[in-house]
Amino acid sequence: MSVEPRFDDLIHAPTRLSIVSLLTATEWAEFKFLRDQVGLTDSALSKQLTTLEEAGYVDIRKAFIGKRARTSVRLSPHGQQAFAGHIAALQQIVARSGLAVIPESAQP
Repeated sequence: MSVEPRFDDLIHAPTRLSIVSLLTATEWAEFKFLRDQVGLTDSALSKQLTTLEEAGYVDIRKAFIGKRARTSVRLSPHGQQAFAGHIAALQQIVARSGLAVIPESAQP
């Protein structure tokens, strides 16, 4: 299945791009994991997740383990499609530049 390139301003913001990128690698991610990986405060991460949730890009579930609340997040199918389109658009932009992108593993 081919992905239509579509630049997404909502995803492109650096913090949200980091969050969405992390979520592509997992089915569900705990709030604390995302917070620690992205380096945000609880309130800043909560605000970013709310923005993504309102756009339909993430699903958020809250559960209790004993007496402790646990929040988990996953990329929704709509979010997966938006992210794939955004990456395809970025790849198109880079391809037009004529510069080759060298993977980190191949760099000296």
